[in-house]
Amino acid sequence: MDQFVPSWAALRAAVAGLSDEDFAQPSGCTGWLVRDLVSHLVIDAQDVLITLVTPADGEPTVDAARYWHVSDEPPTGAEPLDALTVRLAAAYEDPALLKFHLDDVGSAAGRAAQLADPALRVSTQDMVLTAGDYLAAYVLEWTLHHLDLTAHLPHVPGPPAAGLADTRALLERIAGAAFPASFTDTDALLIATGRRAPTAAERTALGPLAAKLPLILG
Repeated sequence: MDQFVPSWAALRAAVAGLSDEDFAQPSGCTGWLVRDLVSHLVIDAQDVLITLVTPADGEPTVDAARYWHVSDEPPTGAEPLDALTVRLAAAYEDPALLKFHLDDVGSAAGRAAQLADPALRVSTQDMVLTAGDYLAAYVLEWTLHHLDLTAHLPHVPGPPAAGLADTRALLERIAGAAFPASFTDTDALLIATGRRAPTAAERTALGPLAAKLPLILG
């Protein structure tokens, strides 16, 4: 949970520094331009705000690792919400409007996270978990999407080192195994989630874990 605010702030700052031309570049999300990714971040920020004010009475049913569902199939962009995201992004037309909306809603989500009681039980997607676990799960979301943002924009600052390390640790919990110590945190995240294929040497280092990858998270 401690990395939520700095990871989210770094991602929003990276978006704020984009040029208009950057928004038309491809992102690390298959089929999405940078503008589509930023539109998705606006929806994510709304989800954070909604979830933090949706308390639950029952016992937690998931933690930060089990919040994520692992799929066998990568997203194709054909899902209704994915298609809506692209249409919403195009509707902004002026990238400055998209920047403004993310800063507006994103700042509110950051403040809500700072004010949240980590022990508060919240409900989302038919799951119950503590606010602390929910926000910890979103560190993974912010960090992976920060890598997606910079995939074809090497001049844009990347995610914070602490967020990368926390995301790696959470992905290792999801995978049920540690990634090779020789992998940098960034390489571990890109390979584990299928954002890039491992080299022959990296596949050898992964050993049996290679058969479990990539982890398609949803």
